[in-house]
This record gives sequence, structure tokens and C-alpha cells, in this order.
Amino acid sequence: MGVNALENDADGRVGDGPQIRGQLFEFICKTYGWHALDKGQISITYPGYPKQDKNESDAAHRFRKNRDAAHLDGVKPELSNGRRCVDEAHGYVIGIPLNFTSEDASPLVVWEGSHHIMRRAMVEAFDGVAPKDMRRHDITEVYVNARKKIFESCPRRVVHATPGQAYLLHRFTLHGVAPWGASAVAPTEGRMVAYFRPELPGGVKDWLSLP
Repeated sequence: MGVNALENDADGRVGDGPQIRGQLFEFICKTYGWHALDKGQISITYPGYPKQDKNESDAAHRFRKNRDAAHLDGVKPELSNGRRCVDEAHGYVIGIPLNFTSEDASPLVVWEGSHHIMRRAMVEAFDGVAPKDMRRHDITEVYVNARKKIFESCPRRVVHATPGQAYLLHRFTLHGVAPWGASAVAPTEGRMVAYFRPELPGGVKDWLSLP
């Protein structure tokens, strides 16, 4: 699991390092507007991923292994009995590789076109819900059904990049992490990626209406 541990500022600068700029920055500004970045989440995987945690159910482990733990960032089981709500409303997800690895070293995977299906499902789920109630609104069935539809209709794509490159995910894109390949090559510190997921000032309301 990733940990928000990078001591960066709102523009992605660490210490005296550079800000996030270039084509990525320009595209975000034009399409979504730039939002202050959160502390970078450092995602690291090692050979053998995903091994089963001692407290992990067999079903949960199978989902990590066979479905890449596919999820939508910000949707969490924060309600009673593990029911899900939009606990964090992110504007987008930026991924920046921190080291060189082969493509099969637990890469990011996405379901192409999934953001269209998930957006429609979420807009419908929140129809008629007052803004003050949105953050704790139960979306469990809608989310699970949309994910099932995505698995059935959207192609799974591997996304691989190297230091000096970056990738940008639409906030409604279903994504996950693939198992470590049998012939994968990576440094001893594992496959490392920094993720930035800025929260929207208007919360779920902005989450639903942003392009």
C-alpha cells in the first residue's frame, strides 16, 4: 500500500528541486486547472507481489492477483460494515516513475474507456443528494456494478514509463497494479512510483462536474 511520505510542496517540488512543469503541467492547466498537490504517495512493489497478507481473506487476495486490485482512488470502505463512499475527491492522478524497471515489474494497469462508465454511474448515484451529504453517501452497489461492467466491456492496458516520463489518470479511470512478472527486472529497492492526487476544493460536487 502506498504511503503519502514525500515532502513536496503544492507544485511537486522537493527541497530545492524543480516544480512539475512541461507538457504534463500545461495539459493539466488547460484541461482541469492546476490544484495544489498533496504529499506524494510512494508506491513500491517487490518480486513475488502480490503475496497474501496474514489478515487478508482468500477472496481479497484473489482480487489483487486476478483483477490487479482494480479500484477508483478516493472510494473507500469508510461507512459501517465496510460500505463505500467518496472519502477523498481527487482532481486527477499523476504518476512519476522513480527508477528503471522492465514492463512486467508490477506495472500500473488501466481499463481503457472506464472513466466514461464510472462517471455516468457516479453522476446517477449522486442525483438528488445534497452537497453536504455527498461525502458520506453510500455508493457501494453502484460502484461494484460499474466495476463489473468495466471488466466485461473495457480492455485492460498496461502502462509503463521510465524516469523522465510521467502519466496522468482521469479521476474516474479504474486502475490497479499487476502481479510481478516471472522475468521482471528491477533494482533491489523494488519498483517505485510517486503518485500525486490533489483534492478538489469543492469536494464531491467538483469531482462530479470537472471535465
